[in-house]
Amino acid sequence: MSDALMHTYQRLPVTFAQGEGAWLTDTDGRRYLDALGGIAVCGLGHAHPAVTAAVREQAGRLVHVSNLYGIAEQEQLGERLCQLSGMDRVFFGNSGAEANEAAIKLARLYAHGRGIDKPAIVVMENSFHGRTLATLSATGNRKVQAGFEPLVQGFVRVPFNDLDALRAVADNRSDVVAVLVEPIQGEGGIRIPHPGYLEGIREICDQQGWLMMLDEIQTGMGRTGRYFAFQHGDAVPDVMTLAKALGNGLPIGACLARGAAADLFAPGNHGSTFGGNPLACRAGLAVCETLESDGLCERAAQLGERLLARLRNGLEGLEGVTEIRGRGLMIGIELDRPCAELVTTALEAGLLINVTADQVVRLLPPLVLSDQEADELADRLNGLIQAFLARD
Repeated sequence: MSDALMHTYQRLPVTFAQGEGAWLTDTDGRRYLDALGGIAVCGLGHAHPAVTAAVREQAGRLVHVSNLYGIAEQEQLGERLCQLSGMDRVFFGNSGAEANEAAIKLARLYAHGRGIDKPAIVVMENSFHGRTLATLSATGNRKVQAGFEPLVQGFVRVPFNDLDALRAVADNRSDVVAVLVEPIQGEGGIRIPHPGYLEGIREICDQQGWLMMLDEIQTGMGRTGRYFAFQHGDAVPDVMTLAKALGNGLPIGACLARGAAADLFAPGNHGSTFGGNPLACRAGLAVCETLESDGLCERAAQLGERLLARLRNGLEGLEGVTEIRGRGLMIGIELDRPCAELVTTALEAGLLINVTADQVVRLLPPLVLSDQEADELADRLNGLIQAFLARD
């Protein structure tokens, strides 16, 4: 690896040269089954023809003009996302962290409009919202925060999936204006809340006059079997953030809002030089069109059930396996011990996976996975985990 790059990643010893669907090929010509999808980014897989054609055509016509002018592709994508989500307005940035920054700023504007000078936002333990100063302060992971103090003030932390803890905050603080939560914790280990959790947050927010803000950066765009994870229930947020799979690899993030939250930003309050440029938005439109025309949200739900069944068949009841859980193509296999080394052994076996929260194998494969590829993924991983556990 080049010494010209800052050491922000512990990179694996492989460089990819080409991709197609759920497969990547490295510079030596070896193929790998991608069960990580660029960390939930390549929902349509690699080199999807619809995205490739859209980006090629747009790049040959217009890449960037600035938000000082109207951008047709941005308006079209904004309208499509609002239609799909039930939101009213969208702000486009370049990443999930930027989308969450916009949400945090919306919450503070909302607070100041209500006469709260030092507002607080409730966030969750073991959450992940980004690596900018504000979003790492909101994140519930001390490793992400260490060395960057002083952190941004104004965040109150409670356990995830604990409505009583949230009610206690409501009973004891008058400075809270919003709750920021992931519908499913991704970096936190594929933590799926109990049924009714989001609905409970919605009820508390309504009672208190708080904004309910959902971080759907990892869960959105079909990943969980619905367009957005909140659509599995009845709790519609006031603010929702997207990124990752929205551009299938092109950098784009979005902060969507409805109701009072949609009217908070005024000219001069927020902006982005590159956010929502024609190229990124054209890619986002191609992703939306493909998800809908190919029925990939429903397909993700079906594939998730297929993968969970095959993984449970091979691993459930095995000593060392704590739990196998997932929703759609967002799957976690929790072991009773640290298992980061599985990432390297899987790479050697031609399979790309991830381990998060020290002992959870995380799978985020493309939504275009075939039945055969899903079975191959599960069978390869079952064997790797069985061998890992048998060795100890």
